[in-house]
Amino acid sequence: MEQKLRMAILDMNDGRPNQGMRCIRDIATMYSSAFDIDEFDVRSKNEIPGLEYDVYISSGGPGNPMEGDGVWDKAWYNLVGDLWQYNQNNQFEKKYMFFICHSFQMACHYFELGTLAPRKSTSFGVMPVHMTKYGESDPIFASLPDPLYAVDSRDFQLIQPDLDVFNHHGARILAMEKIRDHVVYERAIMAVRFSNEFVGTQFHPEADPVGMKIHFEKQEIRDKVIENFGQAKYDAMMEHIDDPDKIELTHDTILPLFIENALDSIFENNAILV
Repeated sequence: MEQKLRMAILDMNDGRPNQGMRCIRDIATMYSSAFDIDEFDVRSKNEIPGLEYDVYISSGGPGNPMEGDGVWDKAWYNLVGDLWQYNQNNQFEKKYMFFICHSFQMACHYFELGTLAPRKSTSFGVMPVHMTKYGESDPIFASLPDPLYAVDSRDFQLIQPDLDVFNHHGARILAMEKIRDHVVYERAIMAVRFSNEFVGTQFHPEADPVGMKIHFEKQEIRDKVIENFGQAKYDAMMEHIDDPDKIELTHDTILPLFIENALDSIFENNAILV
């Protein structure tokens, strides 16, 4: 029997229960025939994987992405740097990593891709995300419509990209925030391909309609959303959740294609090495 590949899921939620981890687990489990899957509680237990995994998925989480306790955040940055260096030093054997929301912000901060700043107000709901020319031809994003729709929940954002740094790393902006003609604020960067192996999104591609609906139909959650964002925003969000061409399509496409593309590349590179 062939030995399975290994996948590491990095829980960045600091011990807080959330729907995102369930969704990531569900997607990862679809590929359990190919992967042995381990989970690491990075922030509340200081758990961090080593370099022995093939695919890494780092979740969203609460708080300021530029702040940590000097232990878990240092270990996380060291892992990202070590994986990046591993890929630079190995022509065929590669490590693949996907960054979601908080992890995406931390990765952009680590690679110094631009200005990471607090938003004037929280962005929350099911939002349109617009493709760039690089997104339109990206192996993951090319199969999605423009705009795609995704669950957005953030107090920070990446703006003012340093294109010299992007070019130095070979990174590309894949998607941008919705167009807002009525405000003067800069549009946030919503997805980046850091390299052939590293990809990240500011939004939550793992979010599924079933979990979202259950979560936001809870009375206390519903009341909190309406209090903070208004009834119209809540109603629009629930309508988008029910639309199969919106977050369901994003859920079914981005993380699955990331994993499948990683698998294809690993098998192709193994064939070359043999």
